[in-house]
Amino acid sequence: MNKLVWEQDFTSEAADLKLWNIRLGNDLLDNDGNPVFPGWGNGEQQFYTGHRGNLSIGEEGLQLCARREVTEQEGRSFAYTSARLDTKDHFAYCYGRLVVRAKLPVGQGLWPAIWLLPQDQAYGPWPASGEIDILEAKGRLPRHIAGTLHYGPDLEHKVVEEFTHELERGTIDEFREYGLEWDEGSIRWLVDGHCFAERRLEPGVMPFDQPFYLLLNLAVGGWYDHVEVDLAVFPAVMTVSSIRLYQN
Repeated sequence: MNKLVWEQDFTSEAADLKLWNIRLGNDLLDNDGNPVFPGWGNGEQQFYTGHRGNLSIGEEGLQLCARREVTEQEGRSFAYTSARLDTKDHFAYCYGRLVVRAKLPVGQGLWPAIWLLPQDQAYGPWPASGEIDILEAKGRLPRHIAGTLHYGPDLEHKVVEEFTHELERGTIDEFREYGLEWDEGSIRWLVDGHCFAERRLEPGVMPFDQPFYLLLNLAVGGWYDHVEVDLAVFPAVMTVSSIRLYQN
């Protein structure tokens, strides 16, 4: 996994979002674009926008900014705005070492994430075709990170395997390299080159042998951390300076 095959350098003057879909609203949609679950299926409280106040490219890189800002939509009111984007239909991969250099916001109620979903649901709808969470963090725990696998035949029998790690030095609000090494036999999670978890893959049981696309988002609230949102944390910024994929 030593050959650089894909790169997004958001600190470059030529940086753009041509390979990214900017997602809007508060609803998880089905494959036809119809709302399925509010809160993106996770009880999230933010309304995603593509406005410059929520999504921009600056000197340090791509910035996803969560704000305390009221948005009204179809009789519903949302107290926060933020950003979510993905590479579906533009970039997906199967196997390799993906490294995302990012700085995450600290504060109670914030939920930054770097993750993967299947480009084609070869084994059926979620969770049957899998989900790979490269990095999730609870803003109130600035030294803790997690990587997670989701899979299983259906919602009633879903499997969630979470691997947590406490940083030895510093916190998530410093630039760090969050990595995923993925091959036919295993998935490994890394931070700054250190492997903190590994899961051997089980053929026929786990669906991680298909191309997945990349997602970046900064959520507010939600079921990942059942806490009250601290209004003092806003505006909160998640910055991604680069993304690199290496394959053999």
